[in-house]
Amino acid sequence: MANITAKDVAALRAKTGIGMMECKKALVEANGDVEEAIKILRQRGELKAEAKAARIAADGIVDIMKEGNVTAMIEVNSETDFVAKNASFQEFVKNILKTIIANKPADLDALLASTYVDGSATVEAKLKEMIFVIGEKLSIRRFVVVEGVTSTYIHGTGSIGVIVSYDVDAAVAETEAFAAFAKNIALQVGAYPTPYLDKDSVPASVIEEEKNILMAQIANDPANAKKPPQIIEKMVSGRIGKFYDNNCLLDMAYVKDDEIKVGKYVENTAKELGTSIKVTGFHRFEKGEGIQKREENFADEIAKLTNKQ
Repeated sequence: MANITAKDVAALRAKTGIGMMECKKALVEANGDVEEAIKILRQRGELKAEAKAARIAADGIVDIMKEGNVTAMIEVNSETDFVAKNASFQEFVKNILKTIIANKPADLDALLASTYVDGSATVEAKLKEMIFVIGEKLSIRRFVVVEGVTSTYIHGTGSIGVIVSYDVDAAVAETEAFAAFAKNIALQVGAYPTPYLDKDSVPASVIEEEKNILMAQIANDPANAKKPPQIIEKMVSGRIGKFYDNNCLLDMAYVKDDEIKVGKYVENTAKELGTSIKVTGFHRFEKGEGIQKREENFADEIAKLTNKQ
């Protein structure tokens, strides 16, 4: 048996882009022969999966699972919506959610290293298997785990997912009235994306930057040239108030009654239920958010496939 060194494994990884453990296993099986190890990886479909790494997966689904007091949300991307609608792909996503709830991994690396829910392999190995079977690049992009009282919302077939968390009495959380209220809050988050929960959640640096921008806008308006500093300061304060209205969940107009803010709706509901309700946080995933889709000329793509370019 050949002596497989870390240098040998690293060299094979550099050639193939495959994970270290897969490279080591292939080298051991190939008795140290690099070319034979590459052949083994090809036979296993490893290289076929890795070859798709340069392609862009901007479609897919966002899904949510709740078990007891644990709620998990995930975004798994594919290249096309056709795959996103595939039953085996959707089952794969559900099983990853089960794995997340069972293991509560700290990050994506920990998730990929976790044992897939059926015990057959790691999540990373199962992902590569799915890439090989489906024939598209798939990517586990992000996930979140929330413990405690939550409400959730999935838009359509998984284009947007929302988890909202609450501090509320457990008995109240079980009532239909609270469930209806909590659903409305989740719908609000889904419909109106906002970065912050409330004014206290906005970093001081963000407000300072916003003030600088507003001051520059006012200074560049000739109509404000003769206004005294104290008036300009009031103008900036008023516009900062609008910033909170547009960027903080509890300061936004409530979607079902724009005469009140979301925070007031929370307060009113708490009074009706005779309890205290606090919205403590929220998470919103939008499928493909921030992923730049590649635009390619169709004729050029055909030429590439037929080796004419």
